[in-house]
Amino acid sequence: MALDSASCVRNEALASHIYSMPCKPIELPPAVAPRFVEDMRAFFAEKDGIKADAIAARQLHALKQHEDGKLRLTDIKEMFVQMRDRA
Repeated sequence: MALDSASCVRNEALASHIYSMPCKPIELPPAVAPRFVEDMRAFFAEKDGIKADAIAARQLHALKQHEDGKLRLTDIKEMFVQMRDRA
């Protein structure tokens, strides 16, 4: 399962302290993809922001094991939004 990050910002004029989502698509191994979708659904169903952040943090940890690029919690949340909008 590939997560398309085509909507990432490619703007050279951005200040160096502003981080944008990686522009390279992230390949999810088949064993990780179902858990990602499960956590995405749980993230949007969760009413408590701290618990929702914990769900996103769990996916951040899981994806960092398979992705050598820099990922941040905001990247995971953006991926959740992109995947929800496609479903």
